[in-house]
Order: sequence, then structure tokens, then C-alpha cells
Amino acid sequence: MEDLNLNQREETILDKRAVFILSFFIPVFIMVLIFVQRGIFPFGDESFLRTDMYHQYAPFFSEFKYKLSHGGSLLYSWDLGMGINFSALYAYYLASPLNWLIVLCPQAYVIEFMTYMIVAKIGLCGLSFTYYLSKHSAKKKSGIVFFGIFYALSGYIAAYSWNIMWLDCIVLFPLVCLGLESLVKKNKGFLYAVSLGICILSNYYISIMICLFMVIYFISLQILKPKNNLKKFIITSVQFAVFSLLAGGLSALVLLPEIYALKLTASGDFNFPTTFESYFSIFDMIARHMGNVQIEIGLDHWPNIYCGVGIFLFVILYLLNKKIGKKEKAVYTTLLVFFLAGFSINVLNYIWHGLHYPNSLPARQSFIYIFLVLFMCAKAYDRLEENTARDLFIAFGISMGYILLAQKIVNNEDFHFAVFYVAMIFISVYAILTYMYIKKRFSTTSLFLFALALVVIESSINMSVTSVTTINRSNYINDNKDVRALVAKLSKDEFYRIDKVDRKTKDDGAWMNFRSVSIFSSTANASLSDLFEKLGNEASTNAYSITGETPLLDMLFSVKYAIYTGETRNANISLLDVSGNSYLYENPYTLPLGFMVDERFSDEWNINLGDPIEVQNDLAAVYDLPDIFEQVETFNESNSVNFTTDEDGEYYAYVTNPSIDEVDFSFGDGESKKTFKNLKRHYLMELGTLDAEKNGHFVNSDDKNKDENLDVRVYRVNYDSLKKLYYILNTNPLTLSKISDTNLVGNVHSVESTTLFTSIPYDEGWNVYVDGKKVEKIKLLDAFIGLKLEKGQHQIEFKYQTVGFIEGAIISGASIAILILMHLFILFKNNGFKFRKEELGLREDEIEEIDLDDDDELDEDDEDDDEADNDDLDTENTDKDLHEESDTVAKSGDEVLSETEDFKNINTKDTSRDPKIVDVMMHIASANTNEESNKEADTNSDGDDKE
Repeated sequence: MEDLNLNQREETILDKRAVFILSFFIPVFIMVLIFVQRGIFPFGDESFLRTDMYHQYAPFFSEFKYKLSHGGSLLYSWDLGMGINFSALYAYYLASPLNWLIVLCPQAYVIEFMTYMIVAKIGLCGLSFTYYLSKHSAKKKSGIVFFGIFYALSGYIAAYSWNIMWLDCIVLFPLVCLGLESLVKKNKGFLYAVSLGICILSNYYISIMICLFMVIYFISLQILKPKNNLKKFIITSVQFAVFSLLAGGLSALVLLPEIYALKLTASGDFNFPTTFESYFSIFDMIARHMGNVQIEIGLDHWPNIYCGVGIFLFVILYLLNKKIGKKEKAVYTTLLVFFLAGFSINVLNYIWHGLHYPNSLPARQSFIYIFLVLFMCAKAYDRLEENTARDLFIAFGISMGYILLAQKIVNNEDFHFAVFYVAMIFISVYAILTYMYIKKRFSTTSLFLFALALVVIESSINMSVTSVTTINRSNYINDNKDVRALVAKLSKDEFYRIDKVDRKTKDDGAWMNFRSVSIFSSTANASLSDLFEKLGNEASTNAYSITGETPLLDMLFSVKYAIYTGETRNANISLLDVSGNSYLYENPYTLPLGFMVDERFSDEWNINLGDPIEVQNDLAAVYDLPDIFEQVETFNESNSVNFTTDEDGEYYAYVTNPSIDEVDFSFGDGESKKTFKNLKRHYLMELGTLDAEKNGHFVNSDDKNKDENLDVRVYRVNYDSLKKLYYILNTNPLTLSKISDTNLVGNVHSVESTTLFTSIPYDEGWNVYVDGKKVEKIKLLDAFIGLKLEKGQHQIEFKYQTVGFIEGAIISGASIAILILMHLFILFKNNGFKFRKEELGLREDEIEEIDLDDDDELDEDDEDDDEADNDDLDTENTDKDLHEESDTVAKSGDEVLSETEDFKNINTKDTSRDPKIVDVMMHIASANTNEESNKEADTNSDGDDKE
């Protein structure tokens, strides 16, 4: 036992730099190890694309990369949704400053850029939280790295790590809290304003939750603040308001355009709940602290709050620690209960999510709850010496009792039976290590290493079991080169849109950088979603697509080209080119971006008939043309519908029963089979080219609505009527001479005072000039830009400038200037004080020793903490220190001052009103006292030696 240093202090195990390095690289190493095991590229052919990362983020990152590489505008894009405000999409999905590094990444490796940026951000989460804890650790223990690892690999990260646009806020959140604490305790708001500003800029949505918590946390800090009074509270509140506004101002450049764009989306509506309800009990929620519980990303409201099973022990130890103030315990416990209520109660859930119910991905604010839990546990760990073995036994008993009770009560499919046993094993091991630490039965270094290994093992198992699902990378990108090759050969001098018939996502246009019609985005234009649904195209709250397209809609929306996987039998389009298995076809009956229409199109066409086929036929009717879609006789048999084709052609069908969501279709002798899903989105079913005199068959395959009667109407396209309508509408087209992201120039001839229709989505950012003069635009079909034109030839110019961009830039610039001026003022003030110290005759090393603005200890005003810390420090004094201290006390402060030449000079100055200089005087007095004491001790020692 002689080799065991039982008294080794834990802060000597690792220095601060090593702790920070581990807090970053251990989560990174764990993630990379899981990637290797999953075979994620480059360790295999799998990819970490999941849910929205698959459908949205990858395409948006690809479009962002393409724009940066090709000099495109970040204000507008034609590659999504017929044309969108790209600055709004950027603000919502891409605003992280780290995303600009994608300019260094080849286009072919956009997926890998996202994947390993996620890994880096997970590492940064561990680093930022560990840094936060280092500012609150009185003992400076190396073990704060444990909590940094759990923060980085929490249940929240396991559930939402793929959501790359949220991770910046999770990284920055500890710094925002640190900044607010500095503001409240030291009246320093620079860190708070800058970190919160970057947070809002990176992702405004998660920042809503952070801002809400900042208000709550500010009140909590005021309650905890010692010697507080009304005057101090008012001053601090004003500072909090000012720096919060400056933080918002820093992000105004991207925030204001986003606010305008969201007003045009379906998310712009608010429906505050009128009744209170609870989704589940607090007891069931707490059970989700156990590891290996399946994460929830669906429509259930369960929070993902795992952050290590050790929290069951350490939260209780925190509450049992008698030297931690009762007020502090009450405040933090209240915060935890409030968050648990926010997960369960519908009204609080609605408020936390920005006055909306989340469409899947529940409890998006749970990272704040995890932060609070881990902070309490870290506080208990930092002061573990103050707990007794009895406290540990109580905590262990309560923890094990709860898990045993949860095993009996909690009935949820997310809990495998092994979850409870694994939790009990880990808690038991943590309890044993804690007991050894309290009783000093083992070396601190060995205990630290054992605990670190246990933390790594536990967090790795949970992350591997509950997270990191994959898809095949090759399947996602297999036709990309072929599609890009076909698109590259098309003319750049005319405007057209492209339909990729076999789509992987609605955002394929952004993924492969061609002008498209479809979009899936939270910034999707609600007016276009409504119009698409009326016309028979697929549409939902935050998406609309070309699924359900007809030759008529292709004609109106300038969809001139279609890319098929394999050949198509449609004889009405012509094959242009082939690359691999991708076939490029041209639609000869496509109208340009703009064309002249009369009142029959703009006023008489009724788009509100309810049936999309009737709506499209009505356009032909107002021009006295036969129906474009001719109905075919069908035969209903409860859950099935049959029909027989009367001639060769392109066929469509429409399910009139809105309850049925899925239908199976077969044709002929099984030569054609299709399944149509999501029919509640009211789109037309494209049956394709069918031969005459053969039978078609529809069956209700919706398992949830098997008893619903199926009613399907079948139609064949009348191309003769379609062609006649094309020639009428194409009489006076808009001929473009200039095409860019934000600028279009062209000429059009108006035979009389009529209307120019364009398939440009209506957006206030578009300014229109006719013959050099700005004119007012009108809205056509409730979704597109139109112009009233006088008779004659006209030059038309469209210029785009994002609404709110200029104002946002001004506000951001002003906010930056104000913060810089405030910072310079503080520096000038501090430097002025430095000059005054130099006037006092202080040496440079003495100036450096005095840290009047120390930020390392944010809890210095907490009287309970100070007392506990001082008690710990007192136990570390050696006999020699006590001897020197007693000798020092023997000399009075007056004698030292009288013997110090510097203070003779000071006595001639009026320093009584400057507390900082008084502190300096006291420091010099103490230093000289120690020096005289040391001299006296040396003299005595010399005398003893001589004797």
C-alpha cells in the first residue's frame, strides 16, 4: 500500500488543456467507431442520411455548395418549388457559419461533409459543456470531462444528431448560459450578446427555446444572487434587455428575411390550445433517463433525455449535500419540474415550440433539461467529499428502488426488458466507485480512469443501440452523374423547368442543381401548396410537388424536359439524349415563363371546383374547347374498382374518397403494377401509357381504412384539345434575353390591354419594370405574378431583392458597431486604471498578479460555496504555512505600510474613493508582509543553524 497515493488531488491527474482535449475527442472517437461498425463511407458503402437529412438537408447543402462554386445568388433559387426565396431557406437550414467550409468540399462529397461536420459538432458539444463546468468547478476536478461526454452523447443527440442545423445551438448553449451568468454577477454582457447572437443566426428556431429559457434563467439567477436589492435588479434587468436586443440585432441580417418568408408559409398560422391535457406522467418520463431506451422522433411526445444513468445517484447526492444552499437546490429542482411539465402538458409544449405543435421530432427543448441535470450532477461530483457514505447508500437505495418500480409500472414498447438490468448494473458500479472515492480506499488516478472507461462504455452502447441508422450511399447517388451530364447539354439561354420522374426526394432539383417544380421545406409557399392541391398535384403543410402532374400543368408551368429512369412509352414526348439508364425527353407543348392572357384565364377560370380534373377541364371550357380529360367508364365493387381502356393513350385516375390513403393498381395480365400512397394529399394518379381493350383494377390497400368504399374515376388525355389550348395561350409569349437568379429581362407584345401571366411564384421581393418604369404586380391564381399591360411592344424586367435584407443588414451592422464601441470603452476604462496603477509605482509583475476582472469563478458571490471552498482549502495548509502565517500576523499592517516606499507615495494621493486602488494597496501590503515574514523566518533559521 505504500505506492498508493490516497491523498492525491484529482486536479493533478489532468491539466485543464488535457481535460478539454478529451471532452472533444472522446465523443468524436466514439462516433467514428460507430461509423466504422456501421460501414459508413469511407469505411463502407453506407451513409448517415436519415429522415430530413435525406429529404431536405442533403439537397439544400448541395444547392448551397453549387451556388458558392458557380457564383450564384444566395437570395433566390429556381431549383426548388418553381422559384424560392433562398435567403429564407438559408436562414432556416444553412446559416451555421461552419457550413461555409463546404466551399472546400468537392460536390461529390457533400454527404460526407455533412456527416463528419455532425461528428465535429458533437465533439464541440462536449468541449463547450466541459468548459462551462470548468468555470463552476471549485475543486477544478478532471472528472468534469465525464459530464461533457454525456452532454455530447445524450439522448437528445442520439435522436437528433442527423439534424445538423440544430447542433450549433447545442454547442453554443453552455456559452450563452455562461454569458448570462457573467452579465448578472459581473455586469459583463459581451459574451452573452455575441454567443446568443451567433446562436440566433445559426438557427432561429432552436434559439426561440434558448431565448425563452434565458428569461427563466435570468429570474433564477436573480433569486440566487446574494445581497440583491431592487436597484441592482432594475439595473441588471435593463442590461439584460439591452444585450438581448443586441444579440437579436446581430442576427437581423438573416432573421428579418426569414420572418417575412415564414408569414407566407402554412406555419404562419397560430392556433393556441383552448384546453389543458397531459400526455404522460412524470414517473414515466424520468424512466427515459435509463440508457438504451429507443429514441422518439415520431408523433408521440416522449422526450429524449438520457444523459447517463449515473444521474440517478448524483441528483440525489446533490440534494443530500448539506453544504449546498437550500435556495439553490430549490431553484434548480423547480426548473427540472417545470421542464418535465413542459414535455407533458400540451399548452407548455405548444409555447416551447414557438407557438406550434411539432410535426414529429418531439420535445426539441430537452437539451436544456439535460444541461440542467448534468450541471446539478457535476456540482454534486465537484463537492463529493462533503457527502457521507450514508448519503451514498440513500441515493443508491432510491435509485435501485425506482428502477425496480419502473420495471413493474412502465409499459412502453421503447423499453426492452434488458434496459432495466443494464441500468442497475451501471448504477451499482458507479456507486462502488463513488464509495471508494469518499472512503479513499483506492488511488484517485485509478478511480478516475475506471470511471472514465465506464462513461465511455455506457455512452458508446447507448449511442450504438439507439442512433446512427444508415442507408445505402450508392443507391442515393447512383444516377447523379448521368442526370448532371444530361442537364449540362441543355441550352442556358432559355428558361425551362425539368421533371425528374423517378424522384428520390421532392428536392431533387436542389440536389442535382436543375430548375424544378417540387419542394419539401418549412419555408414552402402556402399559396402554392393550396393551388397545387386544387390542380391535382401533391401538396401538404410544408411541401408541394409535381407528383400528379398532367400534360396541361407541364404546359402551364414551363416543364419542358423530363428525365426518366429507362425508356417511356409516351408517344407525345420526344427522346433527346441518353446517359447510362437516364433518358432525357422533351415536351413539345410547353409555354414559356410568361405569356399574355385575357380575362377568360385570369377571371373566368374557376380553380375552386373541388375536383382537380374538373378544374383543369374548366380551363379548356372557358376557351370553348373540348375536355382535355375524357372520363372512362368504371365498375365499383365495394373495395375495388375496375375499368376497360377504350383506346391507347395516357391515363389518369382520381380517388374521390378522402379517407383512403393507399391504393394498389394493376393493369392487363399483371404487366403493370403500382402502389399509390399518401392519397389524402389529393393528387391525381398517373397510370401511364395504357393499351386499348385491356382491363385495369384498383384495390383499397389502406390497412387503417379497409372498410371504406373505394370510388375511383379514370380519365384519358385528349391531346387534340391540349394542343389547341397551347396555340391559343402561346400567341404572345414573353421572350427572355437575360436569365439569372435575381434578374430576368425580356420582351412581350400585347395586342390589347390584357394581362401577362408568369409562372413566377408571387413574392414581394420581386420588383417589376415595364419599359424602364417600376409598375405594380398583381397576383394570379392566388399564387403567381401577373402584370397589366397596355397595347404594344414592351420590355419587361424582373429584379429580386429579399424583403428585409437591407434593413436586417443595417440593424446587424449597427449592433456590431455598438458592441465594438462598448467593448472598446471597457478596454479604455481598464487601461486607464492600468495607467493609474503605474502611477502608483507598481511593477508589471505585480499588475499581472492582480486580476481585478477575473471571470474564472462565476460563483464567487455565492456565500455557501465560498464557505465550503474555504473549508476545503484550509485542510490543505501545511505546518510550515501556519508558522509563516502566524509570523506574518505578528506584524501590523501599519508597520508594513510605513516601511514601504511605494505607499509613502500613495499617501499623498486621494485613493479612498477608488475601491480598485484600495484592493491594490491591500495586495501590496500583503505581499510586503509576507516578504518581511520570510526574512524574519530566514534570520531565525540562520541563527538556529549557527547554534
